[in-house]
Amino acid sequence: MRVGSAWVIVIAAITGITSCCSTKKAGNTGTALSAMSLTAAVDSASYSVGVNYGAGLRENLKVFPGGEANLDAVAEGFVRAIKGDSSLQMTQEAAQAYIQAYITEMQLKDAEADKEIEKQFLAENKTKEGVITTESGLQYKVLKQGNGPMPVSEEQVQVHYTGKLLDGTVFDSSVQRNEPLTIGVGQVIPGWTEILQIMPVGSKYQVWIPAELAYGAQGAGQTIKPNSTLEFEIELLDIVK
Repeated sequence: MRVGSAWVIVIAAITGITSCCSTKKAGNTGTALSAMSLTAAVDSASYSVGVNYGAGLRENLKVFPGGEANLDAVAEGFVRAIKGDSSLQMTQEAAQAYIQAYITEMQLKDAEADKEIEKQFLAENKTKEGVITTESGLQYKVLKQGNGPMPVSEEQVQVHYTGKLLDGTVFDSSVQRNEPLTIGVGQVIPGWTEILQIMPVGSKYQVWIPAELAYGAQGAGQTIKPNSTLEFEIELLDIVK
């Protein structure tokens, strides 16, 4: 299970309404609940609070890292915490620390798994027709070869580009914005700096940038995860004087 930004919401929800966390094996609750008689307005309002929190938390728990959440454990922790039960198995502070440690562990596992996937992709991609691999591990394919000059790291260039994850997700595109980007050749990620200096003006290349030449083990924002190989289609329009 991918540990993503949605889980941040789950952390906030859990730590905000309960102070218990369990390591019991994941599974859905099978306990039958009897219907409550809502005889007063305050009963209905109280029940509504429970429905509101419960429905939202259930949706967020669908992205529970490491497997399906144990709803029995969630429900028990919540009920005991909200009632101030002294038999809680951990304090709220301990629960928060446990959740954070658990998320970190799952993120590291995901990152290592992704690293292997990216490695396999690059190994296969380099064997495809027209794909050139540089000494750094950068891969590219010439879609259109221009005949203009090639920029150097101290210069600025104007480019059109589309950036994708390997699953095809577009995370940035000057083409979609219909607005070329002006950037310094030496002021971007290493993969861009390298490829721009081997592209004559007027060229369009398809480029695969390994994580170590992109955003590495840190990733970038909510979309580019750690150890992500990125695919770009870059068109070098001009060198800006």
